Amino acid sequence: MTKKRILTPEEQKKREGLMALKPRVYEKIQNFEKMVDGGKSVAIVRVEHSYQCNFSCEHCCITELRQPGIKPAMMDPENIKNLADQADAYGLARWVITGGEPLIFENLDEMVKAIGPERFYISSDTNGWFLDDEKAKHLKEIGIDKVQISIDGVSPAVHDEFRRKIGSHERAMRAIDAAKNAGLAVIVQTVATSQRLRSKEFKDFLKLINSKGVEVYVSFGKPVGAWKGEFGGLITKANLEYMKELEKKYKVFTHLTPSYGNEGSCIAGCGMVSITAGGEVTPCPYMHISMGNVLNEPLETILKRTMSNKHFGGRVNVCMMAEAGENGGPGEFLEKYIVRRVYPEEKMPVSHKKVFTKEDYI
Repeated sequence: MTKKRILTPEEQKKREGLMALKPRVYEKIQNFEKMVDGGKSVAIVRVEHSYQCNFSCEHCCITELRQPGIKPAMMDPENIKNLADQADAYGLARWVITGGEPLIFENLDEMVKAIGPERFYISSDTNGWFLDDEKAKHLKEIGIDKVQISIDGVSPAVHDEFRRKIGSHERAMRAIDAAKNAGLAVIVQTVATSQRLRSKEFKDFLKLINSKGVEVYVSFGKPVGAWKGEFGGLITKANLEYMKELEKKYKVFTHLTPSYGNEGSCIAGCGMVSITAGGEVTPCPYMHISMGNVLNEPLETILKRTMSNKHFGGRVNVCMMAEAGENGGPGEFLEKYIVRRVYPEEKMPVSHKKVFTKEDYI
C-alpha cells in the first residue's frame, strides 16, 4: 500500500471547492488513492477530438497523426459519450478536450454535453486566438471548468514566430484575462528545450505569467511530429534539478512535479492517457504508441494493458520522451523504442505489439 497522500493547504482548498461544485467528481477523486493502491490508472482522459487548427506551429506534435479528408471518429458525440460512460464507470474524473484547436470545433457544445460536466472536471486546450470575453463566458456556461492557453515567449516576436501566427501573443495574453473574468480556471502551457530552460527569457516569461496570477505548465520539447529526429534540446538530469529550483521561486510545474500528495513521476498511463481522433489510446500525447483502440475494445482492458507495462504506472521519474542520453543524444527509452521501432513505421500511432515485447510487461 502507498503511503498516505497529504494535500497542501492550497490543494485542500481547491478540493473543497470541487466538493461543492461537482460532488460526483469529488467523490471519484477521493477514491483515487484506493485505485492507485489497487494498481489502477487515475488518468486524465485527454482526447484529440479533431486535428483542425488555425495555427501551424513550429513544434506541432500531431503532424503525423493527421488524416486529411477522413472524419475523426472522436468528433462523433455518440463515440464520445460511450467513452465517457466507460471512463466514469472505471472511476476517472478528469477530461481534456484538445486537438487541433478546440475553439474552432463546430460541435464543441455537443461534445461537452456528451462528456457530462456533472461527472468530469473538464479542461480545454487552446492557442487563445478565439478566446475573448464572449467565448470565455460561453465555455463556462456549457460546463468547461478550465482552459490551458499555449504561450511560448515573453515577447510577441518570439511567440509569434514559434507559433507562425502574427498577433497570436497579443490574443493569447488577452485570452488569460477573458478566461479569468469568466470564472474559468487558467494555466499557461509553454514548451521548453534545455536551451530555453536555462535562459533569462524563460525566467522573464515566468515572472510575466505569474504577475497575472497564473501558473505555468512546462512541457519539455520532444523529438516527435514536426520535431521528429531533433535531439538538440533534450532534457538532462541537471536540467530536471534546475527545474526543481525554479519551482521553489515561481508558480511553475511539469508533469513530474509532485502534486495532490502524489510522488513526482512520469504520469504516462497512470495519470494521463491521450486518445487520438481515431480512437487510439496512447500513454502520453507525445508517445505515438497505441495501447489499443476504444472503438474496438473496452477502455478498462486498454488501461489494464497499459498499467501492466513496466514503463508506465508511475514507475519512472524522468520524462522518457524528452530525456537526453549520456552522449547528448536520445535517452534509453527514446533510442530503443521510439527511434528504432516507432520512427521507421509510416502510420502513426504504432501498435504496442510492434513496439513492446514480453520483457516490457510485469
